[in-house]
Amino acid sequence: MAIDTAVPSGDGSTTSPDHADGVRRRDWINIAAVSWIGVGAGITVLPLINQMSPSADVLAQATTDIDLAAIEPGQAIKTQFRKQPLFVRNLTAKEIAEADKVSLSELRDPETLEQRTRGKKNWLITLGVCTHLGCVPLGAGEGEDRGPFGGYFCPCHGSQYDTAARIRKGPAPKNLFVPEYKFTSATTVTVG
Repeated sequence: MAIDTAVPSGDGSTTSPDHADGVRRRDWINIAAVSWIGVGAGITVLPLINQMSPSADVLAQATTDIDLAAIEPGQAIKTQFRKQPLFVRNLTAKEIAEADKVSLSELRDPETLEQRTRGKKNWLITLGVCTHLGCVPLGAGEGEDRGPFGGYFCPCHGSQYDTAARIRKGPAPKNLFVPEYKFTSATTVTVG
């Protein structure tokens, strides 16, 4: 025996309470449940995504600004970039000429001075890490041994670099690494 649950409407027709205006109450419950699940998933996933972002101290080390105004021609300074030593050298005209006259066929890792200085031939910026086993070469500090090629000398195993920080003798397989950098003014460079 079926029970008739039809409700008379004001215009003389009858409607079922579950299908009023074509939308059932069950549909509203489903929409509300899916909405709550979506909001809950968003609240759960957002912290997981945010924790993958680099922290403020890491972002602060992403670049290093260097004031070049105090570095005289022929002088080099040591600073840090991403917790590694960074050498910044203001090459003299004589050092530039010496680097330019070296034939690329003589080099283990052939690069011209122009390729290594990126537009301003007198500014050589390299990481101060020997490419052999990671020692810090001498030659950036005042009075340090620059080796027979006038660039850098690694005291650990004897790698010798020229004025363009290119490997000339010793066990190092590559030139000193040149990081990404750009000149932001006539006397400032941003590394990184």
